Amino acid sequence: MAPDSCVCGSRRLVVFVVFVALLLDNILLTVIVPIIPTILYSIEHPKNSSTETQASLSSGSSPSSSGSSPSSLGPLFNTSRSPNLPQNHTYNSTRCRVNRSFMKQENFKVGALLASKVVVQLLVNPIVGPLTNRIGFNIPMFTGFLIMFASTLMFAFAQTYALLIAARALQGVGSSFSSVAGLGMLATIYPDEGRGQVVGLALGGVSLGQLCGSPFGAVMYQFVGKNSPFLVLAGLALLDGVLQLCVLRPTKVLPETVKGTPLLTLLRDPYILLATGCLFVCGTTLATLEATLPIWMSMTMCSPVWQQGIVYIPGGILYLIIANIIGKLSTRIRGWLCAMIGMILLTVDVLCFQLVKSFYALLGPATALGLCLAMAEVPIFLILAHLVEIRHVSVYGSVYAIGDTGLCLGFVLGPLLGGGLVPVVGFRLVLVIIAVVSFVYAPLLFFLRNPPSREENKALVDQESKE
Repeated sequence: MAPDSCVCGSRRLVVFVVFVALLLDNILLTVIVPIIPTILYSIEHPKNSSTETQASLSSGSSPSSSGSSPSSLGPLFNTSRSPNLPQNHTYNSTRCRVNRSFMKQENFKVGALLASKVVVQLLVNPIVGPLTNRIGFNIPMFTGFLIMFASTLMFAFAQTYALLIAARALQGVGSSFSSVAGLGMLATIYPDEGRGQVVGLALGGVSLGQLCGSPFGAVMYQFVGKNSPFLVLAGLALLDGVLQLCVLRPTKVLPETVKGTPLLTLLRDPYILLATGCLFVCGTTLATLEATLPIWMSMTMCSPVWQQGIVYIPGGILYLIIANIIGKLSTRIRGWLCAMIGMILLTVDVLCFQLVKSFYALLGPATALGLCLAMAEVPIFLILAHLVEIRHVSVYGSVYAIGDTGLCLGFVLGPLLGGGLVPVVGFRLVLVIIAVVSFVYAPLLFFLRNPPSREENKALVDQESKE
C-alpha cells in the first residue's frame, strides 16, 4: 500500500534528520585535523603559548620580536629571521621557519588521537547493530545525539592531551549509535524505490562532514579562537536533538517484528566482507591523508592553518553532488563496476598528491578525491542492503554496523599508518603504499557482479552435502 502524503512528508523529514546527524558527526570527526598540531604545541609548550605570545600572533607580529613581519601561522611558524634560533628550528624557505623536529615527533600523537575515536566505535558497533534490530532506530539515534553533544563540549574545554583522547573516545560511542541507526532507518523506510537517492544523500552528509570539517575548524580556530568551532557544533547538535524529538519521538521501544540475521552469520558471508573491504580501503586512504597532509603542507609549503583546512572544500562539494547522482541512477548503473572504477581512479589520484609543490596545485587532486570516494563508497552501501535482502533477512542494523566497522578500521589504520611510517619512510612512499593497495583491491569487486541469492546459495549447499 502506498504511503500517504503525510507519511511521505515524515519520511523526508527523517532523511533530513539523518543527514544532519551524520553531517555533524563527521564534521566533529575532522574538525580537529588541521588544528591539532597547534593545540598539542600549546599544551606541551605553555611558555611559548602565553597570553603575550598569542596576542602578538593574533595581531600579526612575530612572537620572538616586536615589529617583525606579519604572520598568522600560529606558534609553530614564524616569518621573521632571528639570530638566536634553537637548533631544532630550520627554515622551510626564506619567508617561513617551522619547528620541524616538533612536527615530526607529533605525527604519532596526532595519529593516535585521530584513531582513538574509531577504536571505540569498532568496539561499540557489534552492540549497536543487534540493539537496533531489537528496539528500533529512534532511541539509538537520540542516544547518539546526547553522547555527541557531551563529546563536543569536552573538546571545547579540554586542556590536556588525556582529555582530548577521552572526548574523542566518547565521540566514537555517539558516532556508532548515529551512523548505524541512521543508515538502517533509511534502508527500512525506503525498501525499494528511492533508497539509492536517500542513502546517497546521507552518505553525502558523511563525506561533506569529513572533507569540510577541516576547513571549518581551521578558519574558526585561526580567526575566532580554539573553543569556537566546537561551541558552534554543540549549538548545531542541540538543534538537531530538538528536531529528533519532534520527528522521531524517541520515547518508547519498538518491538522486534522480524528477527534479523545474527551478526556472526553476516560476518561469515564472503560477499558482505568483500564489500566491507572496499569501505576499509577507502577509509584508510582518506584517514591517512587527513592525518599526514596538514603536517606535510606545513613542512613543504609553509601553509597556514586555514589553507590546510580549505583544501578539502571542493572535494566535499563534489562528493555531495556525485553521491546524489549515483543514488538517483542506482537502479540503472552497475554498482560493482562504479565502485571498481572509483577505486582505480583513487589510485591515480593518491599518486598525484605527491607530485604537487604548491597549495593551488594541491587543490586538483584534493577535489578529485571527492569524486573517487563517492564513486567507490555510495554503491557499496547500496550493495550491502541488497546483499542482506537477497541472501539473508531484510533487517539492516547489523549489516550497516559491519559496513561502518569497515570504515572505522580504515580510520584506525590510516592515522596509525601515517603517523608511524611517515617519520620513517616519508610522506611520498606512504602514498605509494596506499595507492597500490587500492589498485590491487579494485578487481576483487568483480565478484559482487551477480552474487547468489538465498535460494541459490541453499541449493548449492544442499548439492555439496549430497556429494
